[in-house]
Amino acid sequence: MSHRPIVVGFPFIGDQIGGSHISAVNLIASLKQSEVEPKIFLHKSNEALSKYLSDRHINFVALDDDVVLRPLRNRTRAQAAFDAVRYPFAVFRFWRVLRQHGVEIVHTNDGPMHATWALPTVLAGAKLFWHHRGDPQARGANMLAPLLASHVVTVSKFAQPSNPLIPLNDRISVIHSPFDHPQELPDREECRLALAQELGLDPRTHFVGYFGSLIDRKKPLRFVEAVHAFHKKNPDFPLVGLLFGRPEKGGLRLDEDAQALAASLGIADKIRLMGFRLPVAPYMRAVDILLVPALNEPFGRTLIEAMLLGTPVIATNHGGNPEAIDHGRNGYLVEPENPSAFVEPMETLLMNEEEWRRISETARVSALASYGVEYHVNGITRLYQHILGRDQVNGRPH
Repeated sequence: MSHRPIVVGFPFIGDQIGGSHISAVNLIASLKQSEVEPKIFLHKSNEALSKYLSDRHINFVALDDDVVLRPLRNRTRAQAAFDAVRYPFAVFRFWRVLRQHGVEIVHTNDGPMHATWALPTVLAGAKLFWHHRGDPQARGANMLAPLLASHVVTVSKFAQPSNPLIPLNDRISVIHSPFDHPQELPDREECRLALAQELGLDPRTHFVGYFGSLIDRKKPLRFVEAVHAFHKKNPDFPLVGLLFGRPEKGGLRLDEDAQALAASLGIADKIRLMGFRLPVAPYMRAVDILLVPALNEPFGRTLIEAMLLGTPVIATNHGGNPEAIDHGRNGYLVEPENPSAFVEPMETLLMNEEEWRRISETARVSALASYGVEYHVNGITRLYQHILGRDQVNGRPH
């Protein structure tokens, strides 16, 4: 029996772009139109995400509605109280949007959207598809999702809610994020030389990189300390640490903190703030190593992106990192919250070309074999069909 495409709504704030947004947009762009009709709703339609979508020729619906239930750390108590008063009226507006567009499933991808759209989704008679990409102890994932979500998908085993209010049982699955396989790799030496020239550095300079939002969980300050620990042991080695990313909007200014820390450690000239850059591939190819000092990282995009580009990774043995890195085979895992632990594997990779090449090649081969868009799209689509009672013969992923 044939069915019309499933109408799936994807709400976003739209004021910034992070790994979760890139993963979601990759999914949306790759869905088979014969099976799923995506509808993107943007609260803010003239900011970062709208430009990203427009550049990719992806349509969206502009809500121009600033009522969003954000964590208290990102706003004042007065703002939180004001939004709480306005929220019941927003629920009606969002309910009407869902009904107007015939949305059958609402696929939320971050904390504010989970909280903001859960009630309108249930009231509209649609199914809530909760894509959890965060902390396993997150309050929403453990309290709200078990009560309201038709299905919860996590990006790793680590990210599964640690203490759900009621058991999720068969309403939870693990599906890794989608990653485009690069068809052509930028020339690594050309990228490195171009970066050295941009920064006014000696062409022989080596680089280690941090890629991601400058937020506490990702530990950008530990990255600075790891670079310092390396230089303390290898003072004459030409190495510079590059921080690619921006602070969270309304969050701590960890860019300024990173600069201040580097200055206090005497390595101000060894740390550079690079901001957010797209496309990322030329920069990720330019660095010799990606350092991932994060804690509670559910399943970082940059780690897999680096592996696909053949850039070796040294990551903390924490969160979802061990699900991707096999220590000593396709990367290195080190003790969390210990910047000095990065030094030995950094020395191995930077001073042993044969070992660098072995890790690079093994990482790329393993990532190509394990992470693809098609697997992700098929898995998500089967779950859409499952929660609407349109299961296919092959069943659903777990």
